[in-house]
Amino acid sequence: MVAPPHPQQPTWDGPVFTLEFSAHDLAVTRFACSPLSEVTHSVQVLKEPGSHAVHLPWVRQAQQALATTGFALLDALVPVPTVYTADFLTPVPESFSPTLDQELERLAATEPARIAAELDRYGAELPPLMAEFRQDPAAGLARLTAEIRDYWAAAIAPHWPRMQQLLEGEVLRRARQMSAGGPAALFADLHPRVSWERGTLRIAHRWYHGEQRLDGERGLVLVPAVFAWPGLYTQTRPPHQPSLTYPPRGVATLWERPAPAPDGLSALLGPSRALLLTELGAPATTTELAHRTGLSAPNVSHHLATLTGAGLLTRHRTGRTVRYTRTPAADTLLAAATQGPLQGQLRDDPG
Repeated sequence: MVAPPHPQQPTWDGPVFTLEFSAHDLAVTRFACSPLSEVTHSVQVLKEPGSHAVHLPWVRQAQQALATTGFALLDALVPVPTVYTADFLTPVPESFSPTLDQELERLAATEPARIAAELDRYGAELPPLMAEFRQDPAAGLARLTAEIRDYWAAAIAPHWPRMQQLLEGEVLRRARQMSAGGPAALFADLHPRVSWERGTLRIAHRWYHGEQRLDGERGLVLVPAVFAWPGLYTQTRPPHQPSLTYPPRGVATLWERPAPAPDGLSALLGPSRALLLTELGAPATTTELAHRTGLSAPNVSHHLATLTGAGLLTRHRTGRTVRYTRTPAADTLLAAATQGPLQGQLRDDPG
């Protein structure tokens, strides 16, 4: 897994990696979520918290939760600064939302030859733990999977339901973009280092450049990952389907307290409805909004129904889950309130 530069860096004029798509590649391009990807990237966050400021509230909680949890081998396999991380740590998901157990089963079945080849990419002289892993892959995989289970239980499992809702909301939003504007809309704001033009995806890379033509059968797997923020990661080596891991929209909402709604919007809609509208920059469920805002679930449900009836929200059902998101009219209203004109009008007009 190779990491391009972070998006806060200056305009990129260095190496660029391109993926050329056929019509069929686009047809089989899909989304997937990956617990193992979250594990790997969260270790990077713990080791470089200053480069992942959005996640600092999580870092403080995780450091306490992990105080008695050993994960030395996992830690060794995720170096910083991140140039390369072994692909077997983040197998490309075969389904939309595999469980941690399913991904660990695939990890445990990794061929010894692949482990050796990917560990060799870390350098000629491996640290002791990685050298032991290379010499005895079966024992190393047993230790690694046990460490990941303990790490997950302590640091990620308490947050996973909310993370999963955010990830599924991201996929819903991207699917709407794709249906409305095709691949150009899908990739338009995926990441500052990604651009799409005439069937070619361009990815700004620090460590790697080149061109790759997809074979017309595999397409691309897009993997939103909370802890990937603010980075971007590619995985294109056979035999797995190529993947692009990127941060979903709304990551900061997982850890931060709700931002106050603009005064003018609160005056117009009422404080609770204004707060909910402000929070819905990314799709969310009634339960998630209640957790984030401190409002009761019945109260949230009532206000969401009112905002939906006014044309400011839309509802999307996936199985038994219903998510709400702002309409373009709501985005316009919120932007006007944030910029000031709406606030000024409401404050100056007591009627």
